Amino acid sequence: MVSVKALSYLNKYLLKYKWYLILGTIFTAVSNLFGIFPAQLVRYALDLVRETLDVYYLYDGSPLQSGLYEIFGTSILLFGVLTLVMALMKGFFLFLVRQTLIVMSRHVEYDLKNEIYEHYQTLPLSFYRQHNTGDLMARISEDVSKVRMYIGPSIMYGLNLIVLFILVISYMVSINARLSLYVLLPLPVLSIAIYLVNNIIIQRSEEIQKSLSRLSTYVQEAFSGIRVLKSFVQEANSAAKFEIESDEYRAKSLGLTRVDSLFFPMVAILVGLSNVLVIYVGGQEIIAGQLTPGNITEFILYVNMLTWPVMALGWTTSQTQRAAASQQRINEFLTIKTDIVSQKNVEHTIQGEIEFKNVRFVYPDSGITAIKDFSMHVRAGETVAILGTTGSGKSTLANLLTRMYDVTFGEIRVDGIPIKDYNLTSLRGQMGYVPQDVFLFSETISNNVRFGKPDLPQERVEQALRDADLYQNVIDFPEQFDTRVGERGVTLSGGQKQRLSIARAIARDPKILILDDCLSAVDTNTENIILNNLQRIMADRTSVVISHRVSSAKLADHIIMLDDGEIIEQGTHEELLALNGAYRELYEKQLQTEEV
Repeated sequence: MVSVKALSYLNKYLLKYKWYLILGTIFTAVSNLFGIFPAQLVRYALDLVRETLDVYYLYDGSPLQSGLYEIFGTSILLFGVLTLVMALMKGFFLFLVRQTLIVMSRHVEYDLKNEIYEHYQTLPLSFYRQHNTGDLMARISEDVSKVRMYIGPSIMYGLNLIVLFILVISYMVSINARLSLYVLLPLPVLSIAIYLVNNIIIQRSEEIQKSLSRLSTYVQEAFSGIRVLKSFVQEANSAAKFEIESDEYRAKSLGLTRVDSLFFPMVAILVGLSNVLVIYVGGQEIIAGQLTPGNITEFILYVNMLTWPVMALGWTTSQTQRAAASQQRINEFLTIKTDIVSQKNVEHTIQGEIEFKNVRFVYPDSGITAIKDFSMHVRAGETVAILGTTGSGKSTLANLLTRMYDVTFGEIRVDGIPIKDYNLTSLRGQMGYVPQDVFLFSETISNNVRFGKPDLPQERVEQALRDADLYQNVIDFPEQFDTRVGERGVTLSGGQKQRLSIARAIARDPKILILDDCLSAVDTNTENIILNNLQRIMADRTSVVISHRVSSAKLADHIIMLDDGEIIEQGTHEELLALNGAYRELYEKQLQTEEV
């Protein structure tokens, strides 16, 4: 069983919304009082009917009989009206209970989701390498929803149970202790049985949810990859696999239905047993002269009043356990603190000088050494090209420069100031980064370009698109700049995505521009156009061009050849060609490929 200690994290929210909780408790007590009074009115009415009938028949044929009938009728009508008023008042205060306790749970849900989302954004890149997106989403959506069920309905039903038990049982015992004991005997059994059945229902519901998730994922993949599926003529196999997944979902759903069908018969049997005991034991007490028939009716009403709260006890216990498990999962992430923090919080207008001093980097999650004893010095306004094959550590250098990770050994300085001393927002705000794996948001083209600077004027957006050689493509779209890119840029070709990513980076006018293999999906002609445009853009800013293509390095003042995290050659284009080493070999290979 999960420890409910994890739920203590929510105490700060309960304290924040304490007035909702206090008023909700008061309204719960008042609504239950208006629920108890009608039972007493029914007892008085029944006893009045029994006593009045005896007197009524005594005066049979007498003029007083009609007067007695009028008094009797008026009294019964009064009891009826009072019962109706009590029911309306109970309903009104139940409405207020929900307007306080359930509203409180929605406020807590809102605050908790915001807290988790804000915390996610502070966590380093290493955290996201270790946890998949689905897990992050589950904790901020499904887990928070389960916690809300504890804060709202569980607390509401728990308070209702406590208040009702105190009021009803104390009153029942004051009337007749022996009858109260017999009446309450089946109720704990009911609560335990509901708790056990509810746990089975929850377990099977979760299995169904997982099965449905697998089924949905399979269908989504099948229709997303419909071209591949049709081209390989796999429709029959796909349908057969879908049927297997669908059969599993059906079997699990039927298993839940079988357990669910036990729920209400079990409740009916145990509540019926309480009613039988009330009538049997109550009848003995009437014969003994301890109770009236009105008391028996009153007790039956009390049993029915206690049935739902006792049923809710099992449900509430299960929900609390689920909420504790979910909060424990949420707390696991909330307790993770980022190690990428500024030591001196320096806010400095960057000129663009970059220096790597004997940098070594080991990925914290995998233990792979990506960079070994790397040193580099780039003066402000210069362009450096870092070339190498896949897995040589080029993109890692970009991540270290944007401080997505901290170096394991050595130091990185920007304008002579250690990168760890900079305010992170200030540092990254003065850099333009075009990642190797392009990510575009499901927004318009203009808004994607504006992502780094939301208030960017439209002229600057258009100029950035011209510089990235995408302007003419955008003009040809029916909706031009308001064309929605779609999920992960699906409406654009690979080259167009990369060019839009370049436009996004240069639009914010960065002091340091980092291009991480961002021209791999464009042809040589387009590459030359973009590089010529970038030559003008790079003129007054420091640029780091990371690529596996020699053609991308022709604008650089300095070229570094990287292999397995180490520098194997460095110098200008002419110097490296003269060395007749790895650079010349790569240059000649790519030159031949382009000629072919």
